[in-house]
Amino acid sequence: MNLSYWEIKSWFSNIDFTVVGSGIVGLNTALNLKERFPKSRILILEKGILPQGASTKNAGFACFGSLSELLDDLKTQSETAVFELAKKRIKGLELLRKLVGDRALGYDPNGGYELFLKKDPIYEECMENISRVNKLLQPLFNKNVFQVCENKFGFQNIEDQYVFNPFEGQLDTGRMMERLLQMVQNKGIKILNGIEVLSFLETNHGVQIKTKEFEFSTSKLFIANNGFATQLLELSVKPARAQVLITKPIEDLHVKGTFHLDQGYYYFRNIDNRILLGGGRNLDFKGEETVELNQTELIQNSLEALLKTVILPNKPIEIDHRWSGIMGVGETKAPIVKQLSNHVFAGVRLGGMGVAIGSLIGKELAELLD
Repeated sequence: MNLSYWEIKSWFSNIDFTVVGSGIVGLNTALNLKERFPKSRILILEKGILPQGASTKNAGFACFGSLSELLDDLKTQSETAVFELAKKRIKGLELLRKLVGDRALGYDPNGGYELFLKKDPIYEECMENISRVNKLLQPLFNKNVFQVCENKFGFQNIEDQYVFNPFEGQLDTGRMMERLLQMVQNKGIKILNGIEVLSFLETNHGVQIKTKEFEFSTSKLFIANNGFATQLLELSVKPARAQVLITKPIEDLHVKGTFHLDQGYYYFRNIDNRILLGGGRNLDFKGEETVELNQTELIQNSLEALLKTVILPNKPIEIDHRWSGIMGVGETKAPIVKQLSNHVFAGVRLGGMGVAIGSLIGKELAELLD
């Protein structure tokens, strides 16, 4: 790209903070930096036309972990660690709702449900341990989080009882990102889309950034591109693709809420008289460890089978659209928020909980700067 004097002067001179990634974390990082340093010049770089990771490609769950997910975490982590991570997710959701507002989020507190396939051994484990997990989380809500309820939606091939969480909700992530983008732009923070950062070189006074189109200097660099982070950094985070589909509108759809299945590896919800369904990454962990935004026959077939045999077995269903998003995961679900060097900072590895903790991670990332 052949930049003019005016473009260099207006867009790339005296940049205080550059943020890589315009998802939930990146936008919240920029907003918090601007609040702390009102006179700063901030530039956000985004490789996609829209946020390329998972911020606008997820299912819109305002959740903090299903019962089976939390029990699975307790097998490898202490109760304190599991409690603190759940607390962080809840705090992050509260921050997001306060920042954007429930109306702008399209927030709907319909509650969340966990279903169990027939003869799934995890069912008995969950029923036996529901009191244990409720006791663990009780300080967060001062009441039980999980309760047993009956199948009231006509689902088939699942256990008659499932687990209900009244503190879970759903939101519209498209509207969420629209509002966050408006807030960033209203603060005078510049965003450039379609700009991929190839590399960076730290100097004594800042960071030299190289993109496909141009190079420029910034005083501080904040990397907030989650599943794409290893393209720039050597960190313990891997990309994890999440495949999703949505049906065409369904007449007399009575399904209402957010739903988890198979330890959270499958998830679905209602939206605009449709069913939005995603997951299946556990069918091919290695194959889904990619940044390619396509779909596979294996996983898409499994999603369609779930629709027809469990969710809506007696209704004609047409698929309207399919897509994928890229999450950032690792050996632990704890996010990475750290200063990497004098001028470089990172907030990545959200573990599939970007909606829940993205706002908080952006705040924590900005606060790393003294």
